[in-house]
Amino acid sequence: MDRKKGESMRINRKVLIIAVLFLVINMAVATQYTVTKIGYTYTILHPSDAFIRFIGSDNSTDGIRVLRVAGNNSTNVRVTLHLGDRYSSNMIRTYSAAIGIVNEENFSRNITHINVSSVNYSYMKIWIHGNRSANAENTSNDPSSILMFNNGTIVNSSNTTAWILAAGDTNSSSMCYNVSNRTNSSITTPWDETAHVRFSNSDINATSNSSDFVWVQITLDIPEKVQKIGEYTGTIWIHLESDVE
Repeated sequence: MDRKKGESMRINRKVLIIAVLFLVINMAVATQYTVTKIGYTYTILHPSDAFIRFIGSDNSTDGIRVLRVAGNNSTNVRVTLHLGDRYSSNMIRTYSAAIGIVNEENFSRNITHINVSSVNYSYMKIWIHGNRSANAENTSNDPSSILMFNNGTIVNSSNTTAWILAAGDTNSSSMCYNVSNRTNSSITTPWDETAHVRFSNSDINATSNSSDFVWVQITLDIPEKVQKIGEYTGTIWIHLESDVE
């Protein structure tokens, strides 16, 4: 009996070894590695020439456009909004066309909401509207105006569309107030050699879903008691989406 038991143990050990080898071989066969490759390309442009681009219009307190290049215009190409200097408490300053937003993609874009990130209070109100020279705070002056941000509060929610930028034509030298008749409805956006951005001073109104641009009004409403004396900085986030499948 002991001899048979020893032979049985040796057989079981052999079976176990064979099973382990079989498992290892199968694991080796199941692990496959493949290498393939694909090229890619993209182009970085000036923010005034991008597919969603910013253009200037209003001038700041120094006589240069609110929108201007902040970097060196070569490797560090970025724009910023210089909203002015030498403000004090109890002051209100409105730029009805601080910037324009232009869509150059061949499909429409929906502007949903705008928020501002900053260390200090922004004391800022932001509208989008169609009439460049009108004060958007009064809808009787510009019925198209939509309040987007009110000093820390997002007014137009992220799940709604505030404005539809109609499809563009990838031509950054112009924008269009009626894309269904682009040939006769174009507005030039020439280059400002001082601010180093494209701009427009045209008073032809933009219309949601018909124009490929919209104006952004920014109002600084500085209260009597301010958070600090000194420079205020931050970032304005403009959120867009598209229904393209």
